[in-house]
Amino acid sequence: MDDSIADLNNDVRLAVDTGKVQFGHREVLRAINSSSAKAVVIAEKGKKQINEDLYHTCKVAGIRVIAFKGSSMELGTVCGRPYSVNSMAIMDAGNSNILNEEY
Repeated sequence: MDDSIADLNNDVRLAVDTGKVQFGHREVLRAINSSSAKAVVIAEKGKKQINEDLYHTCKVAGIRVIAFKGSSMELGTVCGRPYSVNSMAIMDAGNSNILNEEY
């Protein structure tokens, strides 16, 4: 596994465990529109139309998008959730470096 992928996986999990995040398309859009999202993680192999919508909304709002190189099931697993996670908004990174790193 590539080091940057492993780092992203670790940082995503740390943000979920120690920070404040929201899962799911609707919640992520709410976080973007309320300006509480500092970054958005999107599963690259997720639903194409939803991903395009989120990328566009983030670009307009000036919010950083972090591309997770995997499926929504893989992102869900990294987050420790027993369901697929196509996208997540990060409001507080907690002990994670996810807002400061380049992946």
